[in-house]
Amino acid sequence: MVHAFVMIKTAAGKSEGLLTSIRTLGPVSDAHIVAGTYDIIAEIDVAEMYDVLNAVSTEIQGLEGVTDTKTYVAMS
Repeated sequence: MVHAFVMIKTAAGKSEGLLTSIRTLGPVSDAHIVAGTYDIIAEIDVAEMYDVLNAVSTEIQGLEGVTDTKTYVAMS
């Protein structure tokens, strides 16, 4: 099992709508709007590292209003 945190920047005024969409994605176990450099932090739980890549590059970055992401993979 691979656990990762995805920091997500959104276009102005898009955070709340994107939060709802992100929470419905299969690999996403939890997501929150946060204050700081990024607008949303999502947690992903998947079977393999390739699944993290697919979830971020295809599912999350494919949502309209997502402008940037940064992914951190948990080491323990």
